[in-house]
Amino acid sequence: MFKTRLIPITIFIPALLLACAPPESDPPQTPEAAAAATAVAELHALFDDEWRSRLARDPLFASGQGVADHNDRLPDVSPGAQARYLEEDRGFLARLATIDPESLSAADRINHESFEFIVGSRARLAEYRPYRIPILSDAGFHMRVQRMYESAPFGTVADFEQYLSRLRATGDFFDQNIANMRQGISDGFTQPRAILEGILPSISGSIIDNPEESVFYTPFRSLPGHFDAATAEELREAGRQAIAGTVVPAYQRFLDFFTAEYIPGARETLGTAELENGRAYYEELTRFFTTRQDADPDAIHELGLLEVARIRAEMEEIIAELEFDGSFADFIEFLRTDPQFYVEEPEQLLKEASWIAKKIDGRMPAFFGVLPRMPYGVEPVPADIAPNYTTGRYWNAPAGGRRGGYYMVNTYALDIRPLYTLAALTAHEGVPGHHHQNSVRDEIAGLPDFRRAFYPHAFGEGWGLYAEKLGIEMGIYETPYDDFGRLTYEMWRAVRLVVDTGIHYRGWSREEAQDYLAENSALSLHNVRTEIDRYISWPGQALAYKIGELIILELRERAERELGENFDIRDFHDAIMLTGGVPMDTLEREIERYIETAAAGL
Repeated sequence: MFKTRLIPITIFIPALLLACAPPESDPPQTPEAAAAATAVAELHALFDDEWRSRLARDPLFASGQGVADHNDRLPDVSPGAQARYLEEDRGFLARLATIDPESLSAADRINHESFEFIVGSRARLAEYRPYRIPILSDAGFHMRVQRMYESAPFGTVADFEQYLSRLRATGDFFDQNIANMRQGISDGFTQPRAILEGILPSISGSIIDNPEESVFYTPFRSLPGHFDAATAEELREAGRQAIAGTVVPAYQRFLDFFTAEYIPGARETLGTAELENGRAYYEELTRFFTTRQDADPDAIHELGLLEVARIRAEMEEIIAELEFDGSFADFIEFLRTDPQFYVEEPEQLLKEASWIAKKIDGRMPAFFGVLPRMPYGVEPVPADIAPNYTTGRYWNAPAGGRRGGYYMVNTYALDIRPLYTLAALTAHEGVPGHHHQNSVRDEIAGLPDFRRAFYPHAFGEGWGLYAEKLGIEMGIYETPYDDFGRLTYEMWRAVRLVVDTGIHYRGWSREEAQDYLAENSALSLHNVRTEIDRYISWPGQALAYKIGELIILELRERAERELGENFDIRDFHDAIMLTGGVPMDTLEREIERYIETAAAGL
């Protein structure tokens, strides 16, 4: 019989008992112990200084972390501010270099390595001035502010006044980003022109005549009941004026700039390698997103080709099992067009996703000893961003916020949202995927703040893809079509290794990339287009999924082989989750330590 553990309780209670114990005089410290204590103090002072700096740099990030000190501001993204941030980061790294990791505990060595990766990567990438491209195909500064209300409190008049200050700051924030993008046009450092038309709805959707219909007006629709009527109406009117007078004009200026200057001035080339110092930039992005210092774009491309061939063979086996009369392409067309695989109403898709999510919830204790407290819900992707948004995504619960995590399901164009991929999508975005991993991390007692906010892409996305495969053992794929859908998603991530490196390092065209993805997966053609545009706009990130998953699978195989009958799947998963999220080089070392400890029976 095993016991499900809730992390904060098991860690906090011993600490509380120690706090209640009678004080004892400290024994004299040896010189070595004194040096180690000094190193720990300096390390955590460094962590605190960097954290305060990051919160001040990015007030939206601060709000998302539950820190309300900057709730009346938006980030300063001017070139001068960016230069100051880089100098600060170089100073943090210089301080870190004076601290010997060997003098630290095992936990602080992980913290040291993680800090070096985070700040070091940020400083190296900042040298390429990526702030000149503050938009992706499905994200950007203009979308980031739309739901800034979700991570802010609204219990007092002062809370609403802070939110109003942010609304009134929107104009300057947009103008800074427009100026940065204008500099990008001058430098030839832009998003490719080929993908820009798809971004327009995410800008124009916020340009409305009635401010009360704006997403920015959301907090004013349900003011606290203890506000008197006059105060409530004053706040609503101030909200309407801020939206109509500042927010909507900011979006209009951005739309005018985007259509009149940015699209005509954007580069016609596609890959990052075509930018100035582009090959070096892409190599650095590859190391950042895979969290592997030895990551090589050419080797990743070849690995992707091997994975595509392996998965394709497994897909062919399922087609043979179903006795389908036709070619692989015929089967893909059947999946894309047969009505049995699609629903007609958004609520039906949301209900199917919710049912799968709850089914997995009930099976989690058999695979994990540590389960988080934080719940999650199933929500539709907002209509204003859905057309160019991915099929599903996890939205973290804001720290100290008033909602749990959200598994966002895209209900736009239901004829391209097949049911046979829904189980894999749910496992990836909900549990045992992103919600589980992020919530466990957030509930680990004693984790430094910067670690709690750290999202190593290969760890997080690799875990999400591993979670899809774990769904086989959990029994969530009930038909061969479900399993084919899982393989389609795995193929999708394997293809990413090929097309991302192909586009950004080997000169592939957009059409070549779209054809390769369409020919090897059952994704709808709409999803093929939006996904390829995402890879074009966000170089390197698509590599994280398969690289991370393959490393986790290799670590599991090693643990099963070396531990034999002593291998416990719950303990293995907990060992990964309780690292809190680390670079993959660090994870390999920590799992090796877990294997040694488990083999010794400790």
